[in-house]
Amino acid sequence: MTDLSQALSLLMERVAGAGALSKLARLTGGANMESWAFDWTGSDGCGGYVLRRAPSADFMAGRPYGHADEATLVMAAHAGGVKAPEVVAVLADGDGMGTGYVMRRIVAEVNPAKILADPPPSLLADLGRELARIHALPGQAIPAAIPLMDTAAALMELKARFLSYGGDRPVIALAIRWCEDHLPDPVDPVLVHGDYRMGNVMVDADGLAAVLDWELAHRGDAHEDLAFGCMTVWRFGRLDKPAFGVGSLADYFAAYEAAGGQPVDPARFRFWLVYRTLWWALGCLQMGQAWRSGADTTVERVVIGKRTAEQELDLVLLLGDEAPDAERRRALPPSPAAVPDAVGEPTNREMVQAVRDWIETAIKPGAEGHAKFEAVVAMNALAIVMRDLDAGARAETSRCPMR
Repeated sequence: MTDLSQALSLLMERVAGAGALSKLARLTGGANMESWAFDWTGSDGCGGYVLRRAPSADFMAGRPYGHADEATLVMAAHAGGVKAPEVVAVLADGDGMGTGYVMRRIVAEVNPAKILADPPPSLLADLGRELARIHALPGQAIPAAIPLMDTAAALMELKARFLSYGGDRPVIALAIRWCEDHLPDPVDPVLVHGDYRMGNVMVDADGLAAVLDWELAHRGDAHEDLAFGCMTVWRFGRLDKPAFGVGSLADYFAAYEAAGGQPVDPARFRFWLVYRTLWWALGCLQMGQAWRSGADTTVERVVIGKRTAEQELDLVLLLGDEAPDAERRRALPPSPAAVPDAVGEPTNREMVQAVRDWIETAIKPGAEGHAKFEAVVAMNALAIVMRDLDAGARAETSRCPMR
């Protein structure tokens, strides 16, 4: 951290004049990209900032554009009236901090659980309005490096990835076929944020305060953004509120259209809801593969990989309405008999529970920043294992190759 402090101090002296850096701390989240909060005290007083960076080129491998273009896009969004952060500096090769940029810090809540526990009354309208503003940004303001998404080609790539993973998960195979059969016609592209959801927005008592994480932005179909935040996984348990876990689709669509967004096409919205759920199911599979291969052994990767089945359930629920009546009426098989209380030596579940309790009581309270985030992820991993043990889950599931 000392090297980072020194390099960051030199950068801020060029940007903001002579001063002193303090309170440098890594923020929670971010398995690949890093976010560091710090204060800079100069002749104009003390200001809060955030450094977003990749420590080396390896972290940016395979991405369609780099941090310089991402920063330019964020600046264009901010200038266009979007509640995007204000970028004050872009890292150069000589800065010795990798690639990235520095933004003014926004003080607001980002934790979805805290936001959704008591959302401000205007939040759903704010989300619709802000998305309409993003989609209205003029093409000439968007950096040329921001790619255009070809939906048909992207679907073919998802299918190829699935087959490379074995092609043996029937629900994913069904979703791919459904998307192939319901592929929408191309539309005039707009700027798509690409990750517009709870977890990537900041909220205060007055409503939406900022839109974060622009690294997946591209040109494409506005309905992709409209659908993404409505996926079950991004509603964080608020299943009765299909728009971001905050409210109804009707109110969300009305707010978007009232702010200048194009009329919402329900069929196109449904396609993107299925497509993005499929995309995330394959993303979970990919992260599990990365952990198993040793390419990324973080607890976060194995936990997300385990959640593939949750996305498959979401796909079943999304596509179930189109199943034949006889299938929808068919009774489910009986649940397994309840497991009696364990006696004698501790069970596997009891051992997992003990480790989880130890993390919660002995590790998490003393952790800070990213270390605290990792402690919570580890607790979530153990909770998943306990749930599977309670359900009598088998290590091997039935396999049905895609034909």
